[in-house]
Amino acid sequence: MQGTVDGFTYGLVTPVAAFFMAALGAALGLRCTTRSLHTTRSCRIGWLALGSLSIGSGVWTMHFIAMTGFTVREAPISYDKTLTFAGLAVAVVMIGIGIFIVGYRGATRMALITGGTITGLGIASMHYLGMAGMRMAAHLAYDTPLVVLSVLIAGVAATGALWAAVTLRGALSGLGASILMAVAVTGMHYTGMAALDVHLHLPPTLPADLADVLPRDRPAEIIGPMLAGPACFLLLAAVALLFDPRAMTGEPAPYPRAGHRPRSMVREGAARARYR
Repeated sequence: MQGTVDGFTYGLVTPVAAFFMAALGAALGLRCTTRSLHTTRSCRIGWLALGSLSIGSGVWTMHFIAMTGFTVREAPISYDKTLTFAGLAVAVVMIGIGIFIVGYRGATRMALITGGTITGLGIASMHYLGMAGMRMAAHLAYDTPLVVLSVLIAGVAATGALWAAVTLRGALSGLGASILMAVAVTGMHYTGMAALDVHLHLPPTLPADLADVLPRDRPAEIIGPMLAGPACFLLLAAVALLFDPRAMTGEPAPYPRAGHRPRSMVREGAARARYR
């Protein structure tokens, strides 16, 4: 028996909120990636790590906000916590590999294609691992062409977002790259959900009104507490970026003029001369 699936139980509330969280995570992560290109090598790792955590947290949070609007009328839904948080780890690691490639190789064609592809695969892997962690009395089947399309959407849009983030300058270009990354995440999610068929494991004879005998699921009560951690991290990442204006504008740090030494260096030289 095929289940009655509703992916928009709360109307446009969950898609819009999910898109916003994906855009927020992308904005923070791509700004960190851009900032890493204009800092010292010792600081670059920190910025890229913060970027991968931001994008991964945004992707994971987006997925489960969207899943609060997903219900199957005939079956309650729960989630396996191990697979659920494994999806977060996979997203952070794979997205981290992608942006580390771009952060250290720069905006070369091969680096962008490789980094964007790995980032897109990380987004898709998180989605399908999260779906594998969903527990209900049903068998999940997927339409292969739509699954392939969802992965392609994630890879192409992620590559474009990385290109825009490390090539273009200014607040508008950063906003555009963030929106493009959010489109990659939400587009992949809802394309993947369109590929889903739910086949119920139910007895052969059931009352006409299933709602009278089967419990209703409350996805918001299940998923809500899990979102607290990643959401708080995104807030902290935003605060960290606010203390570095160049990270928000994407502009490189100013270099000293030829033959000119900063005042701090002059003072250090004078101090060494006095104590010789």
